[in-house]
Amino acid sequence: MREALRFFKEIKGAIPNHVTFTILIDGYCRVNELDEALQLREEMKRKGLFPGVVTYNSILRKLCEEGRLTDANKPLNEMGEKKIDPDNITCNTLINAYCKLGDMRSGLKVRSKMLDAGLKPDQFTYKALIHGFCKANEMESTKELLFDMLDAGCCPSYCTYSWIVDGYCGQGNEEAVVKLPDKFVQRGLCVDISVYRALIRRFSRREKVDYAQRIFSTMQRRGISGDCVVYTSLTYAYLKAGKEAAAPDLLDEMYHRRLMITIKIYRSFNASYAGDNNILAIFWDLASVKGLFSKTMFKHI
Repeated sequence: MREALRFFKEIKGAIPNHVTFTILIDGYCRVNELDEALQLREEMKRKGLFPGVVTYNSILRKLCEEGRLTDANKPLNEMGEKKIDPDNITCNTLINAYCKLGDMRSGLKVRSKMLDAGLKPDQFTYKALIHGFCKANEMESTKELLFDMLDAGCCPSYCTYSWIVDGYCGQGNEEAVVKLPDKFVQRGLCVDISVYRALIRRFSRREKVDYAQRIFSTMQRRGISGDCVVYTSLTYAYLKAGKEAAAPDLLDEMYHRRLMITIKIYRSFNASYAGDNNILAIFWDLASVKGLFSKTMFKHI
């Protein structure tokens, strides 16, 4: 930022515009120098250049990151006075901040205002709300938001499904997760491999292999084939649960379907299960014996 500011002050023969100031303000916000960003905003005003929604978004994001929602009201009020309409980024920033504080009522209020303004909630809107409701253990609200998200054509990420699995498991209601794919189908929603993969991965990570197997069986019954992540997650979960007999069959199925372990999967497992040295060693030995490593892979091992 020092170099950027030096260049800014050395500008000759050209007048800094909105874009110049906004880039610097955003930069200061990103390096945790909010006071400098606010000073630049005042300098911007003195030069007759007034902040737009992008400039305000940078400042709001930093204030919200620091949990200073009361202070965030000032730039929001300024936006209202200057007739600057909030955009999705403005609303999502506020929703995310409220949800992190557990103030779900305010988060939903912002979403309502968002809809009234003609803005369409996106994946970031739903992700923040779902995470907030999961943390608040309000799983029915979480489920409805998940349905809304899918109805809107947004695809939940692995993180989103992980929060949902964790939330239901925390309530001892794993059955609700197992039933999710059926609920999706009943609502006419398309359930593809990404949904099953996420649920199987998270159940496996939580060492609930019986539930992961049930999701896997449902997936197969619907004619959807598993991928490398599904098979490796399930296999490792069986090994960790002490059910070694089930592991070879899954790896055999992988081999017959020409599914190989990638370097990404190899590194991911080593990082995620770094403390499971014995089980990891057994897992990789089994995979090697079953021919699931390519010659290229051996160079990275």
